[in-house]
Amino acid sequence: METTLDQLQKNQKATIITFDDAVIPLKLIEMGCIQGNEVTLLEIAPLGDPLFLSINDTKLAIRKDMAKNITVEINHL
Repeated sequence: METTLDQLQKNQKATIITFDDAVIPLKLIEMGCIQGNEVTLLEIAPLGDPLFLSINDTKLAIRKDMAKNITVEINHL
């Protein structure tokens, strides 16, 4: 099932399908936000923004408005 990264639930894993190159900064791509990589939503800030993620063992925080531009497929066990 495809969705966007901002729709994941805590501890849910997904695989990055695609993203908007014009919106996603190069630094985020360099840290592993590329097609085919697995992403896990680790935490959500108390007010809902930012999101704390693990992408291929790299931990990072991104804003929800940026996460809306990353399409993922939820991994099912």
